Amino acid sequence: MNSDSSSSSSDRIHAAAERVKQSESAAVHRTAERVEHGLHRATDVGADAVAGVSERADDLTARGRAAAENLRGHANDLFDKTRDFVREKPGQAVLIAITAGWLLGRLTRR
Repeated sequence: MNSDSSSSSSDRIHAAAERVKQSESAAVHRTAERVEHGLHRATDVGADAVAGVSERADDLTARGRAAAENLRGHANDLFDKTRDFVREKPGQAVLIAITAGWLLGRLTRR
């Protein structure tokens, strides 16, 4: 009888160990699913952030190019106006250039 009792206790211990093992396995599985879900969420947030930064960079690039084109246009207009002024009034243009050179020379000597 002692061997039956011992066998029965052993079976109960094994059955209890199996339940604990299954319970732990389920807990580990749930934890793994939570971690996986968290990683997916974090990845989505990161991807959204990168997409937002990329869109902002594209927007700033386009605005920078537009500003550069605008400045080029103003520089070309100023160059054209200066060339027209020199053609219309060459004497006055030379006098202005000499005066500007003299003034810059005086300012840089000090």
